[in-house]
Amino acid sequence: MIPNAAGLAPLAILLIVGLFFLITLLLQWLWNITMPDVFGLKSITFWQAFRLLIISGILFGGPTIMGS
Repeated sequence: MIPNAAGLAPLAILLIVGLFFLITLLLQWLWNITMPDVFGLKSITFWQAFRLLIISGILFGGPTIMGS
């Protein structure tokens, strides 16, 4: 039996949001174990890592408006 698309949509949205938060945690962890030792920078919080992901997505590969 194949479930309908309406039933899968909430699950897909939840999966995407969960994956984004997992990637944010990974970025925070990698930053905090690397950057303070190498460059003398401060550790960052979860929400600072979240904002860095958003900024990097906009600058280096965010979705295009024109679709080309």
